[in-house]
Amino acid sequence: MNLIGAGVDRVDGPAKVTGRANYIGDVQLPRMTHAALVLSTIPNGRIVSLDTAQATQMPGVLLVVTPGNAPVLPDGGRAGVDPPAGRVLSLLQDDRVHYDRQPIAIVVAETQEQATAAAACVKAHYSEEPAILDFAVARADAHSPGKINGEPADSAREGATPEPAAQRVSEVYTTPIENHNPMEPHATVAVWSGSKLTLYDTTQGISGAQKTIAKTFGLSPDDVHVICPYVGGGFGCKGSVWSHVALTVMAARLVGRPVKLVLERTQMFGPVGARPRTEQHLSVAATAAGSFTEIHHDVFSHTSRIEDFAEPAALQTRLLYACPTVSTSHRVVPLNLGTPTFQRAPGHSTGTYGLGCALDELAIALAVDPIEMRRRNEPAEDPDTHQPWSSRSLTQCYTAGAAAFGWQRRTPQPRSMRAGNRLLGWGYATATYPAKRSPAKARASITPDGLVVVSSGTQDLGTGTYTVMTQIAAQTLGFPLARVRFALGDSALPSAPVSGGSQSVASVAPAVQAAARALRDKLVALAIRDEASPAYRAAVADVLIEEGSVGLRTGGRREPIAASLVRNGGETISADAAAEPGPDGKKYSMHSFGAVFAEVEIDPELGTVRVPRVVARYGVGKLMNAKTGRSQLLGGVVWGIGMALMEETLVDVHVGRVVNANLAEYHVPTHADIRAIDVDVVHEEDPYIESLGAKGIGEIGITGVAAAIVNAAYHATGIRVRDLPLTLDKLLG
Repeated sequence: MNLIGAGVDRVDGPAKVTGRANYIGDVQLPRMTHAALVLSTIPNGRIVSLDTAQATQMPGVLLVVTPGNAPVLPDGGRAGVDPPAGRVLSLLQDDRVHYDRQPIAIVVAETQEQATAAAACVKAHYSEEPAILDFAVARADAHSPGKINGEPADSAREGATPEPAAQRVSEVYTTPIENHNPMEPHATVAVWSGSKLTLYDTTQGISGAQKTIAKTFGLSPDDVHVICPYVGGGFGCKGSVWSHVALTVMAARLVGRPVKLVLERTQMFGPVGARPRTEQHLSVAATAAGSFTEIHHDVFSHTSRIEDFAEPAALQTRLLYACPTVSTSHRVVPLNLGTPTFQRAPGHSTGTYGLGCALDELAIALAVDPIEMRRRNEPAEDPDTHQPWSSRSLTQCYTAGAAAFGWQRRTPQPRSMRAGNRLLGWGYATATYPAKRSPAKARASITPDGLVVVSSGTQDLGTGTYTVMTQIAAQTLGFPLARVRFALGDSALPSAPVSGGSQSVASVAPAVQAAARALRDKLVALAIRDEASPAYRAAVADVLIEEGSVGLRTGGRREPIAASLVRNGGETISADAAAEPGPDGKKYSMHSFGAVFAEVEIDPELGTVRVPRVVARYGVGKLMNAKTGRSQLLGGVVWGIGMALMEETLVDVHVGRVVNANLAEYHVPTHADIRAIDVDVVHEEDPYIESLGAKGIGEIGITGVAAAIVNAAYHATGIRVRDLPLTLDKLLG
């Protein structure tokens, strides 16, 4: 069998397309009640009073929890603070309002409609205070977050250059606030049984939710059981525990019945994070031959007034290219907005935009091909840590991508290419993302009827985790896919890390493989001991398990594993295993890389931009599933197109209110916006990342895309746009 890497259909696909896959909003329990949030309507101040008289008298209303009657939580509701899983939450512990749409009350009723109607009738009276909402003004009070992704917020290296710089580009590039908008909004169901809590939650990290809620309410983690079988998209916003989760737990304890809370679409803007706004100051210089002499990348990103969250937009700048002098810095700008959070490829999406555009401007100033300039600055080792690469196939990506795109036919002068009456532009940018890995555990079991169940407490965000882990377990054990089931989404299962940072496969797959091997060893030992088995008294190396049957590699009779199980007590056999990063993680620099080529067509009179095609090639280790892997890369490119041309959360700087908090006015790409996308991976062997050689691919697909499109737009028009999104008014102005 050669299941690993094959384009196997999703094993959870039939359940999803037939509606049998139950998401958290679908959970139905006896005596279920429903909750709705009351959110603030000012960005800064105090709650003077909350008038709940009308709401409490409405039909079906069971409870209205406010700061006036909310139970006091350990450490004032901050016991669970341990970013990023445990954030500073708004849990009705005081009368302070720090941002618009902050939760200030929760209503519980018999039905969702009753709860929503009653929440709308809770009237808040405030003592409003001046709010800090203007990024440009607040930037004067920016400060360092200290650490960012565990690394110093600032870096600097200085080296000698053989010759002085011939050209320098110093510009500012900005990205707006962007919201996640997964298909499935946040949803939570809380059920208490005495002192024990069962929590159904749309989360990217069941273990993190378990620990955070336990600490917030002063519980033992063993008394909190978190369940999440399916996630309808997360992209980072479901990687942390937000206020509504703890408030639902609080309400369920007070009402003594199960409580379900599903956020409205407008409530997805404000209290559950967003990609922060960034202002990136870049200065890049090179010799006449295109050798980099200096790169300086200084990032300002907004955060809330209650917690620091920094966008790590300059991290990739430290290592992408060989350059003797490189400095980076990160500063956060506190505003009266909700705390930002991770959004697909956090930092690297925004950072590859700023750096990719600055380098394109430098290549134009030098009259050097943008790809050739990068080739000349390819580092032999990680220039930041001086570690060797575990693998780096970026030059192969350049070559393969350029050939597939037809880059050699590009004429470098702006406005020199046309498609009919439209201006045609071709642009390039580099993609990259760290190859991360965390400790994980797994269990493999086989029942007497020969059904294998492999389990790990990970999550499937729609990326194909169910399928990939089934493939790995089936091939390792020698069982057909149909006889293997993978279980996840339950904190009672062996622990696994958050599904974020593109690490799920690289972390969980080695544990699944190890558990499957351990189970296979037990099955082989059983067959060797079994007098009726065709493998009786055989050497371990001579025993073959294939398609769920056991026999000898040299041929002869085979029989189903189940037969041996039945003859030997008919009990389930299990094996546990763990996997964690080895010493190679400290010896090698581990990253994925890619080359992104974009074509744009621009109407010279209307300024409208279309993207007829994107070609991208990636070096991401070994794909575990060619079909789901390609889908993830395609999805990343689609999001990159949205980032370049459409996505922008608009905040009224006078009141702090998001004015386009819906899918009608917050624009994302539709089928009509997307045309040809050609993604593929180059052959890459990484013997150091983990036993299967897999690197994460969930996030690299979005990186570099926005820069490639903006660079293509300049090539088409001669107009350089440095502020995303690239809307037609910026090309006409």
